[in-house]
Amino acid sequence: MALNPHNPLWAAWVTGRAASNGWLTLPHVMVAEAMAAQGWDAITLDMHHGFIDHADLIPLIGVIGGAGKAVLVRTPWNDPGAIYRILDAGALGVICPMINTAAEAETLVKAVKYPPLGNRSFGPIRPLIREGTAYVAAANDACLALAQIETRQALANLDAILATPGLDGVYVGPSDLAFDLGHAPHFDTANEDLLAIFRDVAARARSHGKIAGMHNATPDYARRMADMGFHLVTFGSDIGFVLAGGQAAMAAFAALADTQTTDPTRTRY
Repeated sequence: MALNPHNPLWAAWVTGRAASNGWLTLPHVMVAEAMAAQGWDAITLDMHHGFIDHADLIPLIGVIGGAGKAVLVRTPWNDPGAIYRILDAGALGVICPMINTAAEAETLVKAVKYPPLGNRSFGPIRPLIREGTAYVAAANDACLALAQIETRQALANLDAILATPGLDGVYVGPSDLAFDLGHAPHFDTANEDLLAIFRDVAARARSHGKIAGMHNATPDYARRMADMGFHLVTFGSDIGFVLAGGQAAMAAFAALADTQTTDPTRTRY
């Protein structure tokens, strides 16, 4: 992998290090700023299941990119018009849900890449303000097209998807993938059949010279996936961190209350 100075993720990948990815579902700029102040290599804005709309992208990308992080967007769907606007707002790549065939992967690539690899319409207003014409020459290498693998159909077509010219890699959605394979949807699986699939996806991506990404719930599992060969590992999310912090605080409060001696003489109001 060659270093691309326009996308901070390549700084990790050229050294063989897995890049860490935060996940943002809420459109408030203060939440984005708090996430960007942490050590992530990239932060993904979720427009698929999150609550982020196109109008939110400008301030969110600004504050995250200004902190030196790569900004990816999970696009609502494989819609070229939506993808053009996401990239023109300054995102450095898209994770596209439910890519099941090579033809769908080709549609994604054509939306992300300028000619000759694709047919992305030219109008990168914000990137031109930020980087000038240097953006145009580097855009096809800097802007990532990642196909989300979430179904048995996608697994059956994985080599054809990975062979799509211009596709940068794949990103495993383990919850939907487990669901489609007959399991309850879940992250951080201990199921050996699913783990074997994850190993195979990472290995096949490497054999095609492509990036492999994985969505995880916890840092421990993300490290395990990095050791398995995944290049981009997501763990947690803004809402997940709020829930985990709140639950831990309430559990601590309840435990402290259990250790207190109740004073039966205390006046009750």
